[in-house]
Amino acid sequence: MSEAAPSEAAFPEAARPQAASPGAAPHAHPHPHARWALAAVATGAFCVQLDSFALNLALPVIRDDLGGPATAVPWVISGYLLAAGSLMPLAGRLGDLYGRRRMLILGLALFGLASALCALAPALSFLVAARVLQGAGGALIMPAGLALLTHAYPAGRAGRPTGRALGLAGLATVCGPFLGGALARTGSWRAVFWTAVPLAVAAALCARRAPASRAPAAGRPLDVGGAAAATGAVACLALSLERGTSWGQTAGAALGAAVLGAAVSVRARVRAPLVHPGLLRNRLYLALTAAGAVANSATVALLYVVPLTLQQAQGRSPLAAGVAFAAPAAVLAAGGPLAGRVRATSAVPVMALCLGAAAASLWFAGSAGSTPALIAASTGAAAALGTAGALALTGTQAAVSPELTGEASGVTKSVLTVTAGLGLTLTEAGAGARAGAGAGAGRSPSLLLPAVVCLGAAVCLGAALVPVAVGGLRRPRPPRRRPAPPK
Repeated sequence: MSEAAPSEAAFPEAARPQAASPGAAPHAHPHPHARWALAAVATGAFCVQLDSFALNLALPVIRDDLGGPATAVPWVISGYLLAAGSLMPLAGRLGDLYGRRRMLILGLALFGLASALCALAPALSFLVAARVLQGAGGALIMPAGLALLTHAYPAGRAGRPTGRALGLAGLATVCGPFLGGALARTGSWRAVFWTAVPLAVAAALCARRAPASRAPAAGRPLDVGGAAAATGAVACLALSLERGTSWGQTAGAALGAAVLGAAVSVRARVRAPLVHPGLLRNRLYLALTAAGAVANSATVALLYVVPLTLQQAQGRSPLAAGVAFAAPAAVLAAGGPLAGRVRATSAVPVMALCLGAAAASLWFAGSAGSTPALIAASTGAAAALGTAGALALTGTQAAVSPELTGEASGVTKSVLTVTAGLGLTLTEAGAGARAGAGAGAGRSPSLLLPAVVCLGAAVCLGAALVPVAVGGLRRPRPPRRRPAPPK
């Protein structure tokens, strides 16, 4: 008798085949227009990630050009992330109810329009408002696009195309800061936004030819109360993590968690809640989402600390630092295609291995004394984190029933977006710990705490698998039958 794999026994959702959506006949082959869905999602994800990270090095140039108070400049980044992170759960549900292709096209149109408004911004306040609108468009693109791509391929075979799309987005994540800095210093920061306009138009044209899909319960009304409560709670959490002091972060996080918990407990009793209760009972989905949040925050820390170290501690120019960081950037982008090849039943063990490898690599990168050692350790960390971050999206799509793919991707992407700022918080906390211990490193950001958090997440995932593996090893053998006595 064959035995279940450890991840199947620890997380039974991985072993249970997902039922096909009523009204949507299961297909054994990719949809004839599936390649258009892949092109639309890959291009749209590239746009979202490019504009999420391309402005970090351009902020001083933007302030010099538009003026305005210094306290308003960070909101060019925070306003976008706040809108995107808080609206993603609602956006995923809208895609399930009213059509994923329709919501993807709407998101791309809104994103392209907002990009043009950002490029034409006459003042800093106008730019911040346009960035919030752009974040709303990005919130529609990612959940609807991932769900659309999942339904364009047969069950269990959407992982590889989704991984390829996420790989392109990962490339934009790494190259975005250097591209934004180069455009801001050699041309104009407005070129960053103009670049997104034709890409959004091209993605929308591809999406028009992609196969349409929606949940079978499309006739049920939208949970407006749950949508308002969830959006407000996530916005409170994101705001506290992005712009709060230590006490403000604690109070804001507690308030957001309380509002979100109350909303979930109350809205779970309505006929069609915004977040399906089945998602909250799906242990595999929750484990991969939480582990993905850890991996994403550690990725943000890596992208912040290593280029900063190359420029400040080693005296390299932004261009030279970008060239030196090419190897980690390449393997980070390759993490998406690698994650797409992981089966759902192996998602948890692979995620645990990736987080463990990332912890060791981050530790070595934080203590590296030379550029080759720093790049080598950063490359190992980027490979592990890129695979883990993409696996959080491909794995959760395979862990839920088809009618909940949009909703599941919206919640997962919201968690990943909101917790991204924790990476920077951990690097600053690690810097304080090093300075307090007399390490002689001053207040330079450190990868120590991100490494510890990754190790803790890996241990937690491993602890869920060890009892099952040990139980399988100790399983008693069936007793031998005694030979019958001779007659």
